[in-house]
Amino acid sequence: MIDLSFLKKITGGDTLKIKKYISMYLSTAPEIYERMSKNVDQENWSDLALNVHFIKPQTGFMGIESLKHLLVEIEQSIIEEKYENTKSLYLKAYEVHIKSQALLINKVNEL
Repeated sequence: MIDLSFLKKITGGDTLKIKKYISMYLSTAPEIYERMSKNVDQENWSDLALNVHFIKPQTGFMGIESLKHLLVEIEQSIIEEKYENTKSLYLKAYEVHIKSQALLINKVNEL
């Protein structure tokens, strides 16, 4: 579910930097997903798009490709104004976020 090879590449394999970047992601992502949840509940699609756009590159850096793909799908549903699937896509993304968060915490502890 998580592939840290890109992060290892951009940090030169520096364990402290890898831990720092993962920790930064872990400290910001929960708040963003909380905002996204509110956006979905309120059907505030423009703010949801902004939050998705903000977190999407970070998921790429963390190597969480399945989550990144779901975020792209959410963005696309908003662009195309096809909101009927947006909530279910968000719920899937949130589930992947929760699972990947636990895995990233384990990775930090292993390093």
